[in-house]
Amino acid sequence: MHLYHELDAPELPDADFDRLVHRLRDLEAAYPELATADSPAEQVGGAPSVAFAPVVHEVPMMSLDNAFDIDELRGWAERLERRLGDSIPSFVCELKFDGLALSIRYEDGVLVRAATRGDGTTGEDVTHTVRTIADVPHELPAGAPRVIEVRGEAYMRLSTFAALNKAQEAAGQQAYVNPRNTAAGTIRQKDPEAASQRALSFWPYQLGQVVDGPVLDAHSATFDFLTSISFGVNEHSRVVDTIDDVVAFIEEYAAKRHDLDYEFDGVVIKVDDLETQRVLGSTSRAPRWAIAYKMPPEERATRLIDIPISIGTNGSATPYALLEPVFVGGVTVTNATLHNQDIVAQKDVRPGDMVIVRRAGDVIPEVVGPVLSERDPDSEAWVFPTDCPECHRPLVRPEGAARHRCPFADCPAQVRGRIDHFAQRSAMDIEHFGERTIDLLVSAGLITDVGDVFLLDPQELAQFEGFGETSIENLRAGLESSRTRPLGNVIFALAIPHVGSSNGKVLAKAFGSIEALAAASVEQIAAIDGIGPTIAESVVEWFASDTGTAIVQKLHDGGVRPVAPAVSTLEATLTGKSIVVSGGLANYGRSEAKNAITDRGGKAPGSVSKSTFALVVGNDPGASKVTKAEDLGIPILDEAGFETLLTTGELPA
Repeated sequence: MHLYHELDAPELPDADFDRLVHRLRDLEAAYPELATADSPAEQVGGAPSVAFAPVVHEVPMMSLDNAFDIDELRGWAERLERRLGDSIPSFVCELKFDGLALSIRYEDGVLVRAATRGDGTTGEDVTHTVRTIADVPHELPAGAPRVIEVRGEAYMRLSTFAALNKAQEAAGQQAYVNPRNTAAGTIRQKDPEAASQRALSFWPYQLGQVVDGPVLDAHSATFDFLTSISFGVNEHSRVVDTIDDVVAFIEEYAAKRHDLDYEFDGVVIKVDDLETQRVLGSTSRAPRWAIAYKMPPEERATRLIDIPISIGTNGSATPYALLEPVFVGGVTVTNATLHNQDIVAQKDVRPGDMVIVRRAGDVIPEVVGPVLSERDPDSEAWVFPTDCPECHRPLVRPEGAARHRCPFADCPAQVRGRIDHFAQRSAMDIEHFGERTIDLLVSAGLITDVGDVFLLDPQELAQFEGFGETSIENLRAGLESSRTRPLGNVIFALAIPHVGSSNGKVLAKAFGSIEALAAASVEQIAAIDGIGPTIAESVVEWFASDTGTAIVQKLHDGGVRPVAPAVSTLEATLTGKSIVVSGGLANYGRSEAKNAITDRGGKAPGSVSKSTFALVVGNDPGASKVTKAEDLGIPILDEAGFETLLTTGELPA
C-alpha cells in the first residue's frame, strides 16, 4: 500500500495488486494465523504525504470493489437484483484508466483546488501541478454550478511516455518504469514547471460535491454535463441494459487493449440511475452500485537461465526459475516459482528454454511452460540436485511429500530463515535487525539459533564495515524494547511447525506463560477450542526437544519476559456462537474483530458453515462467503449490526 499509493513505486501493477489484496482477504480468512494488523487487506488507499497540504474531501473519494472473472461480475449483478427486486438496472460501462485519481474543485467557475484521493477522506493538495494539465480548464463557462468537484484520472499517454523515455535515454538518464507511476510522480512534483514538461492528460468520470448545479437523473448524463462545462470525456463509455451486454463490452475492449494511446487495466461498471445508486448505498469503503472488472494479466516470453534451489526456514527445498529480466504485469520479473520437482517435470522446462511467464495475482510470478519451437534440440531434462546448495549435505524427500528438504537444522539457510521469522514485525518485532545484519551474524557464527539473539552483545557488530556507534546503539535499543513482547507473539516467533500467529495467541490465552505451555500434555493442548491434535503434538514435540529446551533457556537468560494476555472482563454475550467476519470494517482491524468475538466467548472461524450464527461483512467481502451464507439462510450483518451483536448477543431487529 505504501509503495503504490504513497511512493508511486509499486512492485505490482494496479490489477495484480488488487487481485493480491482480494486473495489476501480470502487467505487471511482461511488461515487467520497469517493475518496482521497492518495487512494491506485492512487498508483503503494510502496516507496523504506530509509533503503536501492536507485536503479534506467534502464527499469521500471511495474505492471500488473488484471482480477478477466473469462469474464474480455476474455474482455482483445477482446481488443487486436481489436487493432491488423487480427493478432491474441498466449499466454504464467505462474503461478503467491506469493513472492517479484526482478531485478538482471549482468555486464560482474558477479552479481553486485539486487533491489526490489519499485515504479517501483526506488527500494531498496538488493544485500547482494539476493546473499544468491541458485537459483541465482553469475557468468554467457562464452558468456553471457555484461549487463543483470534478473527479477523474490523471494519466500519461503512451506516445508521451515513449517520447519522455527517448529524451531520458538521449540525456544518459534512467528510463521511467511505466506511464502510471510516471503520471503519479509528476502530479506530486514540487516544481510545476517540471510537471508541465511531462504533458499529462486527464479524463473526468464522476462528480463530487455540487452546489447550485443541474438535477441529473442518470450517471450517463454526467458526461454530457461535463462536456457542456468544457471538459473532454472519454468516448469509450456505453450504457447497456443487461449484464450480458456488460460482458460483451468487456470482451470487445479486451481485444482493443493495445489499440488506444493510453493504458487501461479493466472496465468500471456502474448502475446508471442515480436514484437507484442512492437506494443501494455504500459500504465504508466502496459503493454497492459499482464494481471494477480487472482484466487478466498479460503473458510474456523470456529466457530461462537456470533453475536454482532455495532452502526455506524449515528446510523445504524449492526450485525457482532464474530468468532474463522481462517486463510483465507492470513489473520487471527475474525470478518465478517452480514449486517442486514434480511441477518442473510436469512443465518440462529446462535451462536455456524460452519460457512463458505469467504475472497473476500471486506474490511470485509463475512459469507457464516452454516455447517448444525455440528449444535447443540438444537440451536435456533438468534433474533435481542431490545435495543442499547451502550446506552441501544430502537432500531428502520423505515418502508422500511434495518437496525435498534439507534435514539438517544447522543449515545456514534455515538458521537465517528462522531468525528472520523470529525478528519480523508480527513476531518479536526487533527494529534495526534486518536481513543484512542477520546474514552477517550467522555467517560469522555469532548466532546459531533464535535463542542467541538476546544473548548477543551488539558491540560485536563493530567489527563489520558499515556498523558505527549509531547503528549499534539502535540495535541495542531494538533488542531491549522487544524483550517484553506479548506472549502470543513470542510463541509464534519460535516457528513451531503448524503454529501460526492466530494459534500463538490462542495458546497464550490458554496457558499464560511459556513455562506452562512447555509443561502441557498433548491432551491438554488439543482440548483447547481451535487447537487440534496435529498442532498439539507439534508443540509438545518442539518443547521436549533438545533444541526447544535450549532456546527457551537462552531466551530466559537473555532477559525475554513475555507479557501474558489480559483476562477479558467483557460479558460473555457470544458464548457458543460462531461469527464469521469477511471484508474490512471501519472500526476494527481483522484481528481486532476476531478478538472482539473471542473476548466475549464466541468463536471466529474463517469460513461459513451450517453452524455459523452470523456473517459480518465489511468492504469487499469474500463473494463465496456471502453466497454460502445466503444459500444457508445465515444472517448477514453490517458493522452496526455487529456492534449490536457484540453488546447484546442477539441479532439486531
